[in-house]
Amino acid sequence: MDENIIITGFMGTGKSTVGPVVADMLNMRFVDMDPIIEARAGMTIPEIFEKRGEKIFRVMEGVVCHDLAKERGLVIATGGGALLDPGNRNVLGQTGLIICLTASLETILQRLADATDRPLIATPDQARQIKALIDWRKPYYDALPAHVDTTGLSVPEAANRVVETWRRWKQQQKQARVEEQQLERDFKSRTRE
Repeated sequence: MDENIIITGFMGTGKSTVGPVVADMLNMRFVDMDPIIEARAGMTIPEIFEKRGEKIFRVMEGVVCHDLAKERGLVIATGGGALLDPGNRNVLGQTGLIICLTASLETILQRLADATDRPLIATPDQARQIKALIDWRKPYYDALPAHVDTTGLSVPEAANRVVETWRRWKQQQKQARVEEQQLERDFKSRTRE
């Protein structure tokens, strides 16, 4: 495969869980950005936020986005905020299809109920913070080219939906190339007349 599948979306939508299953189904390599950032920084994401701040974390995230954009045949799970940055979104979007995983607020709250490693929601009123972040990010997520709602789906079901979305996109890309080539042939034949 010469393109990447970039899986993004809010925390708790299933990026790191669904991604490896998608990669196995398509015989691609799975890459989760957060562990890469942690390995390079020599500390966990919460430690980066605590010691260096969110701004430095976002810089690190951007470097990893640009590094991964040099590779092909990957299923990439981004951090939930990685593609809010237009540069990151653009560089990864040029390598394949960005699929945004979504879920209902209730599902996200349920999935993140016991989360202790999420610095952006480490507040006394976790539900309110999650809703505020979702509301703020919604326009960015909505603008992405493809979406899969994981609410009520098992991991295999969600992975199947991602693969179906990918295959439809691949077919659309192929059809667009065929139409482009036909238009080019038509144009050339008219210019020779």
